Amino acid sequence: MKRHLILLTAMTALLTAFAFSSLSAQEEGFVSLFNGKDLTGWKGDQSIWSVENGAIVGKTTKIPYNHSLAYKDEFGDFILRFDYRLADPTAGNSGFYYRGWYLNDSKPYQMGGYQADFDSKATYSGIVYGESLRGILALRGTISYIGDNHKPVAMEQFAQNEDLKKFVKLGDWNSYEVIVRGYLFIHKINGKVMSVLIDADQKTRRASGMIGIQVHVGPPMKVEVKNIRIKELK
Repeated sequence: MKRHLILLTAMTALLTAFAFSSLSAQEEGFVSLFNGKDLTGWKGDQSIWSVENGAIVGKTTKIPYNHSLAYKDEFGDFILRFDYRLADPTAGNSGFYYRGWYLNDSKPYQMGGYQADFDSKATYSGIVYGESLRGILALRGTISYIGDNHKPVAMEQFAQNEDLKKFVKLGDWNSYEVIVRGYLFIHKINGKVMSVLIDADQKTRRASGMIGIQVHVGPPMKVEVKNIRIKELK
């Protein structure tokens, strides 16, 4: 047990250094996934998704379950970057799925997977969420570890939740970065590390899958996403 704790402590230190480094600062090697004109390469309910002013737009009135707009290709290890806006600061819960999959053929475009969460009030923006994948996996300001008991444990609190929330612009455009390498997951918003996850849950974790944008059940909402680009990590 002592050796296990020493290894976890060392891993936490290394991951903290990696998360806060400028390793991913450059744009070299990134490929655009959205042409800014139409939904070529993307698949979803056309009554929900459209393109307006160079951005993918998801609008809902009343939907029975969460919907996604999924990209045609699957990815494993990568750096994903995009800009998002929830213009109404009182309504909207969204996110960007990754290593995802479709949940149920009877509910088209319903998706599960890891999720780079964001919402209009920035209550959850920046956390690692698992849609049909164990729920909240890493809260804002924490480095979280999941073992084979499937339960996330906060290994380190590197910042306070409310302090990080101040870096999220309500009702305006925000830049999101998702770093996925092996089973290390790092979320950044506007250049600030928001959460870090180490997923050692060998039975439940996922190595690859779809990426997609979410619209959430609940009050009518509108989400805008643009400048979507990805760099695969070998």
